[in-house]
Amino acid sequence: MKKFIISILIVIISGTVAYKGDIIPSFGEKSDPLLNVSQKSELASLEYDYKNQVVTVNANKAEFTENDLSLAKGSWQHFSPLDGLNRVGVANAMLSKDMMPTEEREPLYVDPTGWKNKKVPTGWLYNRCHLIGFQLTGENNNLKNLMTGTRSLNTPAMLLYENKVADYIKQTKNHVRYQVKPIFRNNELVARGVQMMAKSVENNQLEFNVYIFNIE
Repeated sequence: MKKFIISILIVIISGTVAYKGDIIPSFGEKSDPLLNVSQKSELASLEYDYKNQVVTVNANKAEFTENDLSLAKGSWQHFSPLDGLNRVGVANAMLSKDMMPTEEREPLYVDPTGWKNKKVPTGWLYNRCHLIGFQLTGENNNLKNLMTGTRSLNTPAMLLYENKVADYIKQTKNHVRYQVKPIFRNNELVARGVQMMAKSVENNQLEFNVYIFNIE
């Protein structure tokens, strides 16, 4: 009987370790609460639960096609045109080491939609948030790459995932397919959140698909 109980415990522990190993990315500290939605309309309807600012989407698996992951065009980045309300759209890139900036970032001076700042106990409420972070491609004062985001959205939330990508590229010199999509509700000028997706191309060491609420 004792051997039987010990065997059950070993199976349970082994299963738990395997499960955790399956959901934790190689370049991530931990997984976020799971969210099985991927459509833009579904993300726009989500409500913050006052607990989890970051949630995983599609089991944390990026939704890129084989064509999306092609290296035929080398390294590149693309920003969507501003919409009729001058709101920023989805940003896509095939990131590599040679795209990273070699100069210091200049101050931001352009204002994205919804920009109306105010002081809160922790500092300024809003930041001008890059969709594709400056450390990845050196893109800075580009209205197609900036949105109004809270301090906590910008850092630590988005910065955490940008750092994962940057660290991976610096360590491996490999490519990363990257997408950041602001999620607006109806005609609102400030996004409800952003969906960030990344997948390493040459191997499977880096992959995530997360939604970050634009809250403070």
